[in-house]
Amino acid sequence: MCENQQYDEKLAVKTSAPHSVEAMVMGLLSVVLSGLGISLVLGIIGLVEANRGQKECDAHPERYTDDALLRVGRITSIVGIVLGALVLLLYVALVLLTVLGIAYVNDLYD
Repeated sequence: MCENQQYDEKLAVKTSAPHSVEAMVMGLLSVVLSGLGISLVLGIIGLVEANRGQKECDAHPERYTDDALLRVGRITSIVGIVLGALVLLLYVALVLLTVLGIAYVNDLYD
């Protein structure tokens, strides 16, 4: 009986890593939508999903195939977070420059 169970485990079909597709989709969306303010949120969700999937893969490596999609999801999520942060800083800088420019113009005409 034990031999059959071991034999069945060897024949079991391995699936892709859990949460890998979600992590990759969120990471790619965070990169594509980096010009919008939503990329930070999508990147963080993608990173959380990639970490969740990696923990599951590490706990049960015999169940899952290569974790390449998790790595892609993690990398694209990090890139999306960085791009989102840069865009957010750019928006803040534009608002500050606009406020300072308006104040400067008002001082010229006073």
